[in-house]
Amino acid sequence: MSDNPSNTNNPGRPKDMAKRQAILEAAKFLFLSNGYANTSMDAVALEAGVSKLTVYSHFTDKETLFTAAVVAKCEEQLPVMYFELPEGIPVETVLLNIARGFHRLVNSQESVNLHRLMMTTGNQDVKLSQIFFEAGPMRMVQGMERLLNRIDQSGALSIEKPFKAAEHFFCLLKGTANFCLLYGCGEPPSEEAAEAHVQDVVGLFMRAYRP
Repeated sequence: MSDNPSNTNNPGRPKDMAKRQAILEAAKFLFLSNGYANTSMDAVALEAGVSKLTVYSHFTDKETLFTAAVVAKCEEQLPVMYFELPEGIPVETVLLNIARGFHRLVNSQESVNLHRLMMTTGNQDVKLSQIFFEAGPMRMVQGMERLLNRIDQSGALSIEKPFKAAEHFFCLLKGTANFCLLYGCGEPPSEEAAEAHVQDVVGLFMRAYRP
């Protein structure tokens, strides 16, 4: 059987969202456990308790599934709504919510394992690294860029280069603790330490861009 069936997509047939979620959960688990190259669509189907054809009906190939799994992981901690600017909510509160979500995300065991996986396979498969970068880190930076642009337009902060400011925001949040986690020489920060770090970063950001 072909590893990429061409007759599985039926635009007239509604997708089973419960099965889609099961496939995503299985993909996240297997990609992190076995790596990208050693995770087959057959294995994902078996783990999810669905047929291989069902996997392909939701995700046309393994790259598409991997991209969706990365996006799903990011959205668990940083839903799209986090990058909105609700009326009546202070900008600092919005930034704190994003900062807390991002800090939890990058320091989670799943995220650390995924980054280690990409560091290992990056030299062997540049295309895979690009897929991960665009689906994960770049997607968040672009979401933050759009938010900071709206904040600038509102006059709450003066941000001349929103994309660069977004890069600075996330890099500051990662800090040295995340490097230690990636290198295996540190433990996840306590809730108190994490909150103190987030407060420091957002406070610094607000002072840097206050009109």
